[in-house]
Amino acid sequence: MKKILALFVCVLFLPLGGGQEGASACTNLIVGKKASKDGSVIITYSSDDYGSFGFLRCIPAADHPAGTMHPIYHYESNNYLGEIPEMPHTYGVVGLMNEYQLTIHETTWGGREELVDTISGVIDYGSLMVLGLQRAKTAREAIKVMTELVDTYGYESEGESFTIADPNEVWIMDMIGKGPGRKGTVWVAVRIPDDCISGHANQSRIHQFPLKDKNNCLYAKDVISFAREKGYFSGKDAEFSFANAYAPADFGALRYCEARVWSYFNKWAAEDMSPYLSYAMGDTKGQVLPLYVKPKAPLSVQDVKDMMRDHYEGTPMAMTEDIGMGAWEMPYRPTPLSYEVDGKKYFNERPISTQQTANIYVSQMRSWLPDYIGGVTWFGNDDANMVAMTPVYCCLTTSPECYDGTISDAFHFSTRNAYWVQNWVSNMVYLRYSLLFPELQKVRDRLEADYNSLQPDIESKAANMSKEEAIKYLSAYSHRTASAMMDEWNQLAQLIIVKYNDMAVKRMYENGQYEKTPGGNPRPVLRPGYPESFRRQIIKQAGIRYQLPQ
Repeated sequence: MKKILALFVCVLFLPLGGGQEGASACTNLIVGKKASKDGSVIITYSSDDYGSFGFLRCIPAADHPAGTMHPIYHYESNNYLGEIPEMPHTYGVVGLMNEYQLTIHETTWGGREELVDTISGVIDYGSLMVLGLQRAKTAREAIKVMTELVDTYGYESEGESFTIADPNEVWIMDMIGKGPGRKGTVWVAVRIPDDCISGHANQSRIHQFPLKDKNNCLYAKDVISFAREKGYFSGKDAEFSFANAYAPADFGALRYCEARVWSYFNKWAAEDMSPYLSYAMGDTKGQVLPLYVKPKAPLSVQDVKDMMRDHYEGTPMAMTEDIGMGAWEMPYRPTPLSYEVDGKKYFNERPISTQQTANIYVSQMRSWLPDYIGGVTWFGNDDANMVAMTPVYCCLTTSPECYDGTISDAFHFSTRNAYWVQNWVSNMVYLRYSLLFPELQKVRDRLEADYNSLQPDIESKAANMSKEEAIKYLSAYSHRTASAMMDEWNQLAQLIIVKYNDMAVKRMYENGQYEKTPGGNPRPVLRPGYPESFRRQIIKQAGIRYQLPQ
């Protein structure tokens, strides 16, 4: 995969509702402006694809001469798909937010295999997101731009859920093509109420929708009739479920995908989510999870960041309750999602936080501030649990060096590149998680607390500057915090290898200095051994083999 396309690597490789092995990709969480503590619209995106190299892409605003064409390259293969006419002016884009705070995130659910158009489709979903950001200022305008583009030039990808948000509104749009050689898509877009939270995670979540509420629901004119034509639906219009027609759910679609949304709702919803637990755990006859719910309390941006670090803690799907966690109580599982033992098939849980994340975005949009101040993406270059997310304002015209992907790639490590340094640290931590994670968590939480506390003052200063001065100031701040984070993360990597070398622990004072003998050598190291829980597992399996004589 070419670096320039790695921003959009949330592809599923198998069809039918995301329930098969390909259901490994992205998660979007959503908070309406009246559901957040400060009135922000907040949406998230974890770009989860095995082996992908993540970076933050900046596309400056530009004017284009008449007759200019925009080439479309496939997000995954980088194969040329075709070209479309360029707009006279395109807006600046930083990551997945444009200069007007319009933000577009996604998760792939695949859906019905026969509806993928690889013959005449020119626009894949990654290109569609960028085109929407370059050509629209608001969420409603983006829906219009995106659907008109695929109607005109064809849609090349599988079924997608898009989160489309601006400082005032959040929409979820589910979209799928019409099959080889047939341009256009069937789609439905539902506005999430301002006082609600929502999410999607590789499974279509729009079931019934209001057919006559144009303020809160938009859809393709043939979204129902096409399903009838294909034999996917035969009931009354009012009974039509987009998800049931175009992405029928199986066990995997629920347990791998809907379970992530359930975990979010279970933590934050005002209503009891236990009636939906069986559905989340894979019961296709269970009570279907609602598209959105009201939260029990307003969420902060930090609350949402922390939710992106979820491993089903406190639920029946918690990942530190069995031997799969390994000796060091790791809330992660190696892939693939399913495996076979003695002819029987088994599976691993798939939580929100996962090791294969290339990029993490927590996007914050605020209507009461100028766009160049109000739009900020909290960005990280690895698993959300393992990174400190730094602020990147939507007015940037260049990415911070550690995020921009120019000094490294998927095959070349660099201590100046955030993707590699943050993966370096996390991959040391994973295998001795309970011992090492507290070191990472301490640095992560300290940095994020600093960024959170600095934000009001930084933005207050920017608000008292001219627009041009404020953009320079916020750009410099975004670059500086990313660079400072990199310094901290390189130091963290060095601390881990020095302090925890050879599964022992060098003694350290509270001030961070190592304990030394009068001659300057390290004092005898601590040797913590396995956690108590794993010692018991060894004894249970080995019996008296390792028992010392009494």
